[in-house]
Amino acid sequence: MPVILPVKGVSPTIPSDCFIAPNATLVGDVVMGSECSVWFNAVVRGDVNSIRIGNKVNIQDGACIHCTYEKTKTIIGNKVSIGHHALVHGCTIEDNVLIGMGAIVMDNVHIGTNTIIAAGAVVLENTQCESGSIYAGVPAKKVKDISQELIHNEIDRIANNYIMYSTWFK
Repeated sequence: MPVILPVKGVSPTIPSDCFIAPNATLVGDVVMGSECSVWFNAVVRGDVNSIRIGNKVNIQDGACIHCTYEKTKTIIGNKVSIGHHALVHGCTIEDNVLIGMGAIVMDNVHIGTNTIIAAGAVVLENTQCESGSIYAGVPAKKVKDISQELIHNEIDRIANNYIMYSTWFK
């Protein structure tokens, strides 16, 4: 069974159509939208501040979502894919975003709609990632504008596939 715990009397809110893997952890002030999935060994830790997750979000294996006490909340929009072992911390991610495997997104980062953060990228504190862009590297920098083909063939495809994958476990 997943670890789902209250913190200071506040428990995660998880709609019944979400998939939570048996060894995922969700604690505290976490509110999820519909058709989300939290995969194996992922941690969503709303113990020191709030975490808000939109609809059709997938948090893949080993990812960690957290925030900073009395400073930063984490806000994740709709149709966001957070890749395996990514770290998302105290930031805002708009709709239709792909956070690549092993990427790190730090406090007070704002990622615009239709954006890809490449695998292994480190998005430093206070970075503003413009909509419709691909960011890569350490530290992450804009490398190019995103094509409509990438939006459809990567961002949309991955988000939709994870909704399908979650049905295999229900």
